[in-house]
Amino acid sequence: MFERLRDALRAALDAATPPGDLRDLTRQMREAVIEAKVAVMETRDTVARTERDLAQERQRLADAERRGRLASEIQDTETVAVAGRFAAKHRERVGVLEKKLAALRDELALYEREVGDMQAQLARAEQDRPLTEAERSAERAWRDLQAAGGSRAEADLLDRAAREAAADRQLRELKKKMKKE
Repeated sequence: MFERLRDALRAALDAATPPGDLRDLTRQMREAVIEAKVAVMETRDTVARTERDLAQERQRLADAERRGRLASEIQDTETVAVAGRFAAKHRERVGVLEKKLAALRDELALYEREVGDMQAQLARAEQDRPLTEAERSAERAWRDLQAAGGSRAEADLLDRAAREAAADRQLRELKKKMKKE
């Protein structure tokens, strides 16, 4: 399942391509990480479902064994035989579910390690990616702002407030248009 995702990450890290292509590769890597996280969540759901199935099957086994004991106490041989067959069936099913659960847990641990590796590779790829001219310009502007005594946090708050005010204005204008129509 993860081979394709790993291959995309390896290709991105091994590639010696122009910056535009690196941005595309890091985008693909991000998508691969998202797909891997979804696979981890699905596997966790499968583990939980299998744990529930195992608990139910263990209860059924216990019930069959209890019925067999009760039937033997009253010397009901036919019920003892039926309970024995059901207990054997449930015992076998418990064994299969225990193996399945162990395999799923191992698979989940593997997927979680792989997602961690993929995230680390993506972080390295994003960190090592050469900056575009626009990013270099923005970084110079931030350094100039900080040299003048400002901080990114203050600017981010101002930018956010300005964006929210602009969004509010656009929303009001849209509402006015909707009322006119």
